[in-house]
Amino acid sequence: MSELQLFPLSSVLLPFGRMPLQIFEPRYIDLVRDSMKADKPFGMVWIRRGAEVAQRGRASPELGDFGTYARIVDWDQLANGLLGITIQGQGRFELMETSIAANGLVIGQVEELPVPAPVAVAESQLSLVDVLRSLEVHPHIQRMNLQVDYNDAWQVAYALAQLLPLDESLKYELLCLDGIEELMTELDVLLNQVSGEG
Repeated sequence: MSELQLFPLSSVLLPFGRMPLQIFEPRYIDLVRDSMKADKPFGMVWIRRGAEVAQRGRASPELGDFGTYARIVDWDQLANGLLGITIQGQGRFELMETSIAANGLVIGQVEELPVPAPVAVAESQLSLVDVLRSLEVHPHIQRMNLQVDYNDAWQVAYALAQLLPLDESLKYELLCLDGIEELMTELDVLLNQVSGEG
């Protein structure tokens, strides 16, 4: 097990997925500074229930059992004066226990999960590659500067799941899957539902 600074969020970050964030809470400004200075990832964990922003008298948020290592790939000062960062998901971890640091940051004891070896995209899964390529022409997605190996089914599946307008609970379920066949099949079903064919 290892110790990891956590960023609980009501959105799910998937491996190979990219996500823009606005940073305004002092504890997360500390986390971003530490991560950039040491060039090390932090942990993104989905909030099942509860609030992202700390509020006195509110119960701590309930966090998912699995999370994603996040690395900062871009940052900028936003027009509203806040710090904007773009993060990219790396491998997954299992969250064993948490504690709260003096500055309010959530610290997790995590178990790193094995990074799956690349798997070739099967012919039956090529339609998912086409959908991902079609999404990449949108200006919002182009700004994220995605870097996907279209020959690796894992990267295609995770990047597509990150971009689709799915409920965060569904994205979390996809994050928890260990097999590429299961992940691709589930994604295909969800894609048909999104497009109105399911």
